[in-house]
Amino acid sequence: MIKYSFLFIFLLLLSSGCTKNSDRKQGTNSAPEKPNIILIYADDLGYGDVGAYGATQIKTPNLDKLANGGVRFTNGYATSATCTPSRYAILTGTYPWRNADAKILPGTAPLIIDTAQMTIPKLLKEKGYHTGVVGKWHLGLGSGEMNWNVRVSPGPNEVGFDYGYIMAATQDRVPTVYLENGRVVNLDPNDPIEVSYDKNFPGEPTGKDNPELLKMKWHHGHNNSIVNGIPRIGYMKGGKKAQWVDEEMADHFLEKAQQYVKKQKDKPFFLYYALQQPHVPRTPSPRFVGSSGMGPRGDVIVEADWCVGELIKTLEAEGLMDNTLIILSSDNGPVLNDGYYDDAEEKIGSHKPAGKLRGGKYSLFDAGTRLPFITYWKGKIKPGVSDALVCQIDLLASLAALVGSNAKTVDSENLLDTFLGKSTVGRQELILEATSRTALRKGDWAMIPPYKGPARNNEVKIELGNSSDYQLYNLKNDPGQTSNLAKTEPEKLKEMIDTYQKIRGAGAGKIENLELK
Repeated sequence: MIKYSFLFIFLLLLSSGCTKNSDRKQGTNSAPEKPNIILIYADDLGYGDVGAYGATQIKTPNLDKLANGGVRFTNGYATSATCTPSRYAILTGTYPWRNADAKILPGTAPLIIDTAQMTIPKLLKEKGYHTGVVGKWHLGLGSGEMNWNVRVSPGPNEVGFDYGYIMAATQDRVPTVYLENGRVVNLDPNDPIEVSYDKNFPGEPTGKDNPELLKMKWHHGHNNSIVNGIPRIGYMKGGKKAQWVDEEMADHFLEKAQQYVKKQKDKPFFLYYALQQPHVPRTPSPRFVGSSGMGPRGDVIVEADWCVGELIKTLEAEGLMDNTLIILSSDNGPVLNDGYYDDAEEKIGSHKPAGKLRGGKYSLFDAGTRLPFITYWKGKIKPGVSDALVCQIDLLASLAALVGSNAKTVDSENLLDTFLGKSTVGRQELILEATSRTALRKGDWAMIPPYKGPARNNEVKIELGNSSDYQLYNLKNDPGQTSNLAKTEPEKLKEMIDTYQKIRGAGAGKIENLELK
């Protein structure tokens, strides 16, 4: 009898142990998960630039694979219609309008993220992740006067990244060099770098004065120092051996991203892969020239799609796809001529970079901030399309929930189930920003307060959203924002204004003698 009792207990314990192991393999226990996380962030990629979002003239099979194999959000937003503010928000989970310095920065700007501030890489690092950034930074470096010939700090390493391989600002701004963990790559100490955004250095050619040296002509605002035959914003002297070759940049950043994945594959990692495409100057590798039939802008989108595909191949080769959450989006809406003559307008054909939306980069209309937004996790996220209102600002709280962190900010909302395709519920309202102007998205409605200034930026040929009157649009019925309902929907307008002022503060968009009839 005792013999059978021991046998029964042994079998019970064995069964219990097997069940627990099985649950662990299937991820059914309550412990937080720690998948690898890759955030792919395009630059100026519009809502209509991706096949899965309706593009037919440009082929993006790798982006489409992610979109069709994961959750494709139709109401996914950046916080801002320009780059630096959106990048600040996505990493900090904080609205950029709360930081007066979160605006388009020169290459010499100091770091605008407080080193004591919570960030995505910082919270993940606290949970055992190795964290890396590869690509465009544009959040400032250092704390004042910049010396590019020593280690530049603070920077990515001081706000949570274990590894950083970046360009300081943008491809069209100096300094035109790469930095690895704060140090300029391939810098010759006998050829020190000097950078200024105020005046040129004696004897240095510029795009304005030396057009004969250019292989890409400037249209507006890009006529200072010439590097690699391309005129830039700002002036630079020295660092010849460290200067990048634009046509090799996409391959270069891809290689660094692949190396990072391979090196960190044995522990959870977070990679912020910040593509430079399709921002100007658009300089595709010779392999991609002519690939789109739409000039350099189309070609670099094809190139960016290829880069994403190659990174996915690396994940597959390393056996990481089943345990990697991929998030893909863009920092702001599209623009064609953004400073250089590159046939973007002339060869656009029937392609619509903004898709069905109105506006673009710099604009408070929807195309400024409503973008491709995709989450993909093989075997974990069920493919589908979500109309939930989500924002990049919500990634901080959501990823914190994923890994069991209590990190939070005032603005970031935990939408983890929505990002994983388990819920269709998004956030209720969202403040959107464009060059220090703000507007409100709430439910199916968008409200733009009155703003002085031109209605259209004629250099880039984009409507900015400025008007002397309030603007109110029902985006569900009118995604192109063609019908202003401010006068015919006074109660809805008042509701939107009240919500906007509650979030932004009583002084924001204050109603002066407004009669709601």
